[in-house]
Amino acid sequence: MQKITPFLWFNGKAGEAAKFYTSIFKNSKIESISPMSATFQLDGVKFMALNGGPQFKFTEAISFFVSCGTQKEIDYFWEKLSAGGKKSKCGWLKDKFGVSWQIVPPILGELLNDENEEKSQRVMQAMLKMDKIDIKTLKQAYAKK
Repeated sequence: MQKITPFLWFNGKAGEAAKFYTSIFKNSKIESISPMSATFQLDGVKFMALNGGPQFKFTEAISFFVSCGTQKEIDYFWEKLSAGGKKSKCGWLKDKFGVSWQIVPPILGELLNDENEEKSQRVMQAMLKMDKIDIKTLKQAYAKK
């Protein structure tokens, strides 16, 4: 049993959000949808959603980090999750429900945490110029002499 479950508050769109998210992520399914709530899994992780009303809004203070091993995977999640939403900087986006996502390859963390500060700073500067993360550009910044 999953010990911690993300619980999302929507303004009447919990079921629509569950259908949207499960259409994007593999190994996903809707467990239940009712007028008040939805329960679903994304890549095997359980989520709960409530149709709680307009009192609370999503902010960037909470986001979901999607680890993508390839550029193709980054491109896929970037386009699918941002459809109807808003693309931002450094791999961040808001989906059409206002939920924030980070679409990031593990190599970004590896390059940013390199012991060679000059290399990691070049990667940081390259990333700060990006909206969607581009692995090839990050690697070029890292290898630059």
